[in-house]
Amino acid sequence: MLKCKFTTSLRSSILAGLALAGLTLTVPAYAHFQMLIPSDDMVSSPAERHLRLDIKFWHPFEGHGMSMETPTQFGVHFAGKNIDLRNKLQAHQFMDKGGKNRDGFIADYDITKPGDYIFYIEPKPYWEPSEETYIIHYTKVIVNAFGLEEGWDDAVGLKTEIIPLTRPYGLYTNNVFQGIVKLDGKPAPFSKVEVEYYNEDGRLQAPDDPMITQVVKTDANGVFTYAMPKAGWWGFAALHHDKRMMEHDGKRYPVEIGALLWVKTVNMQ
Repeated sequence: MLKCKFTTSLRSSILAGLALAGLTLTVPAYAHFQMLIPSDDMVSSPAERHLRLDIKFWHPFEGHGMSMETPTQFGVHFAGKNIDLRNKLQAHQFMDKGGKNRDGFIADYDITKPGDYIFYIEPKPYWEPSEETYIIHYTKVIVNAFGLEEGWDDAVGLKTEIIPLTRPYGLYTNNVFQGIVKLDGKPAPFSKVEVEYYNEDGRLQAPDDPMITQVVKTDANGVFTYAMPKAGWWGFAALHHDKRMMEHDGKRYPVEIGALLWVKTVNMQ
C-alpha cells in the first residue's frame, strides 16, 4: 500500500525531533486512488445519454490530490471490443482540500446503444518520492445503458483488473459487493484490497486513521467481499508489486500496480 501526506524529509524531521524528546509518533498517511468517476452509472433515457467522466489521482476520503500526466490508455469496452478514447481527453484542474489545483482530465461521451460500457484507464507511472516507488493504477468503472445488462463482467485485458461478481450498478447501501482480482489474466489469491469512500463534499470525518481506508483480502480463489455502508462512490484497489522496476534519477525503483474498480450505491427510498 502506497500512502503519502508528508515528504520524506519532513517525516524524518518530525520523528527525529520526537525521538530526542523521548516520544514516538505514527505519522498519518492516506491511500492513493486513481479516480474515474462518470456523471452517472445508469442511463435510462435518451436525455441522460451524455456522460462526463472525471479523471484524477486522489486521496478520495481526505480530499488531497496529486497531479497526473496524460494517460497511457483511456478507452471503453463495449460489445466485446476495446475502443480507444484518448482523443476525448481534455486537460482539467481539480481543486483539492488544501485549495491547490491539481492536473487531471475530463472526457465527454455520448451513449448510443443499450448495454454495459466499461470505461478504463492506464495512467502514466506516478513517482511517489515518500515511498520511493512508482504507481500505476489500472482503473475501471461500468455504466449501464437502457437496461440491457450485458458485458458488465467482461475482462478488458489490463495487466491487472477486478472482475465484478456482483452486478456493479443498481446497488443499494449495505449491499455486499464481490469481485475477483486478476493479475496477468489469472486469479490473485490472498491479495490486499484497499477500500475507500469518495468523500466528495468533504463533510465526513474519520474518528481515527485506520477508518479512512478499509482493508480486506482475497480468498484462495482471488475473491473479495465488502458491504458498502454509505450511499455514494466506493473505490476498490487491489495492490501488487510488478516484476519490473523503473528508473528515476539514475536509480531503479519498484513499481506498484493496482487493479481499481469504482462502484456506486444509493439509499433505498
